[in-house]
Amino acid sequence: MLDLPYLREKKEDAIKALSKRGIDANALVEGVLSIDSERRTLLADLESSKYEMNQASKEIGAAFQSGNKEKAQELKERTKVLKEIIKKGDGALSEVEGRLHDQLVLIPNTPHSSVPVGNSEAENEELKRVGDLPKLHEGAKPHWELASEYKLIDFELGVKITGAGFPVYKNKGARLQRALINFFLDEARHAGYEEVMPPHLVNAESAFATGQLPDKDGQMYHTELDHLYLIPTAEVPVTNIYRDVILEESELPQKLTAYTPCFRREAGSYGKDVRGLNRLHQFDKVEVVQVVDPKNSYDVLDEMVAHVASILDKLELPYRILRLCSGDLSFTSALTFDFEVYSAAQERWLEVSSVSNFESYQANRLKLRYRNEHGKPALAHTLNGSALALPRILASILENYQTETGIEIPKCLIPYTGFEKIEA
Repeated sequence: MLDLPYLREKKEDAIKALSKRGIDANALVEGVLSIDSERRTLLADLESSKYEMNQASKEIGAAFQSGNKEKAQELKERTKVLKEIIKKGDGALSEVEGRLHDQLVLIPNTPHSSVPVGNSEAENEELKRVGDLPKLHEGAKPHWELASEYKLIDFELGVKITGAGFPVYKNKGARLQRALINFFLDEARHAGYEEVMPPHLVNAESAFATGQLPDKDGQMYHTELDHLYLIPTAEVPVTNIYRDVILEESELPQKLTAYTPCFRREAGSYGKDVRGLNRLHQFDKVEVVQVVDPKNSYDVLDEMVAHVASILDKLELPYRILRLCSGDLSFTSALTFDFEVYSAAQERWLEVSSVSNFESYQANRLKLRYRNEHGKPALAHTLNGSALALPRILASILENYQTETGIEIPKCLIPYTGFEKIEA
């Protein structure tokens, strides 16, 4: 959520930045500032009435002590009127603050100045390609056929147990999945991230704080009886560790990593692009999250991008890095870099990671602050990234490492799998 002082002081800057997203930013911002002006007027009147009430209460005692009962009675009558004015003022203020909140949450984050203007993923900016595209042997297969042939993943069994998009990993497929999770977590710990194991369900307050609500309400699984949400990413519970927290400047940066399953409804997804592991309703992911001093956040973003790149380098998978355009940027992000690995059998790029800087947008919703060099509470910056999402990494390993006699295992994973090759 954008900070009100920022909108008041830099209204034109905010409107210009938001226009990159192709929205009527002027109407949104002016609407918020109009309600804010109404709120501040009500607040000033309310504080004036409360001050008068306090003064009258003091004067009543003094009037009684001096024997001026008539004046005391007049003041008592005035306090009755003031009580009613204050009661009505509190109600009006609560109503206006509710409207202000409802309008503020409709405004997305302002894109960073480096975000290219565009309407869709087709206009994302490719920054870098790493690795040669593999040349497979004749008759090479996509991962869903390999998974079936080598009995690694049973998609039909998942349909039977739950439904489409909930695969069952088996045998060396399950072991490879577990190896990837442990490898990603170890890489994060070596990079200085503290490992945590958060809950897999969150309350509405947590989902709102990181921006999933109300923006992505329809994409999350909801347990109606308990009003809890299955997490779409570990970002949600991990970042909410810091909700309603004030950190000391010396405590920054905070660096956390977590493995969790992730649950996404992905309504309306059909066709060849969702075959096999390309798009699932339940999948595994290792996430990295940082809470940092605002003046360092873009250096930290570069550091996190380098961390994800180092993992893909060790896996020896060809990948590219994209800077997302304004039309593909998430509601809460100021700047996002996507990583895509090349799927040789499908001859297409598959997204495996997003690394984002949210600046103070999430922190404002979280009420996450730190004491700056002046000792005053200020909004921190939050960042997160997938390091990494497993399904498409696993798909790319199966496809890119396939040979005529089996599927080889990336060297960095052999200590985790305990085997070097998957054979029939």
